[in-house]
Amino acid sequence: MPSPTWILPSPASANFSIPDPMTRKREPSRPLRMRRIALVICEGETEACYLHLLRTWYKTPLRIVSHVAGSAITPSLVDRLLRELRISARETVRTFLMYDMDVPAVTDKLRRCNASLLLSNPCFELWLLLHVRDQKSPIASEALLRDLRRSATVWQHYAKSSFTETQKTYLRDHTSLAVSRARQLPRFSNPSTDIYQFIELLSDDSRLLQDTPSPE
Repeated sequence: MPSPTWILPSPASANFSIPDPMTRKREPSRPLRMRRIALVICEGETEACYLHLLRTWYKTPLRIVSHVAGSAITPSLVDRLLRELRISARETVRTFLMYDMDVPAVTDKLRRCNASLLLSNPCFELWLLLHVRDQKSPIASEALLRDLRRSATVWQHYAKSSFTETQKTYLRDHTSLAVSRARQLPRFSNPSTDIYQFIELLSDDSRLLQDTPSPE
């Protein structure tokens, strides 16, 4: 038996036309989304450890890259770290400096860098203390550490560069209180901290991701 053949009706006998592939309209392509990177250069391991916690807490498309530079921070170091990221045409980077303000010489170098400042005066531990209570009067770094350890049982054995599981949970559960308290402190004054600004950035990104409908 001969194999069947497909017969197309002629244009004259039916409303049928074969589309010209050269004139067929293409579906508009979706614009490529820029990948955003936050390069956060830190003074020490304590800040880097806290950034690691933020990565686990916030579901956000923003990629956080941390680097500990200490007192070696300079504008040229910031530029070198940016080059080492090997940014593609689809990526955009914003640089942050997460530092204490208790060493004026370091603070002067920070202000010369092309980056957003996340400074704590006198030190990072002020941000931790604000999770427990307000701090309105000026205070030195040593006194602040002492007050932090006395502020709540969870901080009694606080050591720099690491957090216990109990401390991690406490920080997560009291972040909104710390943000509210930090907003009330004049920027760069003693006491003050800018870290809440980075938290708000991550929170906004997380809400935006949740509100974005999934592609069908």
